[in-house]
Amino acid sequence: MTDQESVRSPCISNCCLDDEDICLGCFRHIDEIVGWHSASELDKVKIIKNCDERLVNKAKP
Repeated sequence: MTDQESVRSPCISNCCLDDEDICLGCFRHIDEIVGWHSASELDKVKIIKNCDERLVNKAKP
């Protein structure tokens, strides 16, 4: 995978952690944020999927 194809960080520079250490901007857990730069591309894809699931679950009443 080339640099252009690499998984981009979901960070939107709106960092604020909730009580479960989930960022309210990108929905990554603090451990995912800290480990982002050393994560493999496959792990980054998994992190993005986790973020998407957290966003969907947060939107549910």
